[in-house]
Amino acid sequence: MRPSTSVTTILFAAAIVLSACSANKSRNDGPGSGRIPDLPGDAVPRQEARSKYGNGRDVGRGPQYVVFNKTYTVMQSSAGYQERGVASWYGKKFHGNLTSSREVYDMYSMTAAHKTLPLPTYVQVRNLGNNKTIVVRVNDRGPFVANRVIDLSYAAALKLDMIRDGTGLVEVTAYNFDAPRGDHPVRATTPPKPPLASTPAVTPPSSQPRIVVQVGAFSDRTNAERRLAMLSQSGINGAFIYEDTSSNPTLYRVRIGPVGDVARYDLLVLELENLGIVDPYLITE
Repeated sequence: MRPSTSVTTILFAAAIVLSACSANKSRNDGPGSGRIPDLPGDAVPRQEARSKYGNGRDVGRGPQYVVFNKTYTVMQSSAGYQERGVASWYGKKFHGNLTSSREVYDMYSMTAAHKTLPLPTYVQVRNLGNNKTIVVRVNDRGPFVANRVIDLSYAAALKLDMIRDGTGLVEVTAYNFDAPRGDHPVRATTPPKPPLASTPAVTPPSSQPRIVVQVGAFSDRTNAERRLAMLSQSGINGAFIYEDTSSNPTLYRVRIGPVGDVARYDLLVLELENLGIVDPYLITE
């Protein structure tokens, strides 16, 4: 069966709200008519002790905290963390307030919020639409929306050229400091930087990567086909089965896409939640 008209209408309205929030953010959450301070340079990664605040409470299953009745487990280490997804940003509505680590939020500094990385953590954020790259210091928690991976400060979002749209497809890669051994100095594992051009080059037109959403991975193809049929009967188009022979055993991954843009992705996530499919996995191509 297709979703009822009322459910579809509600989902559509919710998607419009999400889209409107992004579109209006540059007007409502930016600096306003006042003078915009000069933008800072990128954050400089360095080893820091974990914050006393914002890193959760260890209850036997790792440090955890609860927001909106959902439990989040803080990573033990940032080592190896890399994720692609949708970034958002926050500005003057929170400017001057305390972050989760009890630091004062400054919308003109190079900082960010993340749900599970240890506080603080330094990360490289690359805008997949224009290949612009920044480094920020994660010192806050959020964004508490299922389909967002990081919340950037106003300055960070401005440098990535994502203020107008309110969101952007990004790749987030954590810097990791190896634990010291004896007298050896601590070494930072840094994300690779884009190669420097020897001569000025014309910047190619930005092109957003394609969004594909994975909604299940099954070792039994029959189960994948059941998931595919459920999506089709619910009126969700564009679903297909990707046979992943690189896995052992072979996995049958159910995916939807390509999805047109972030607004349509938000709507799709709401539709999937209505079907009981939570935490879909975003893939960019």
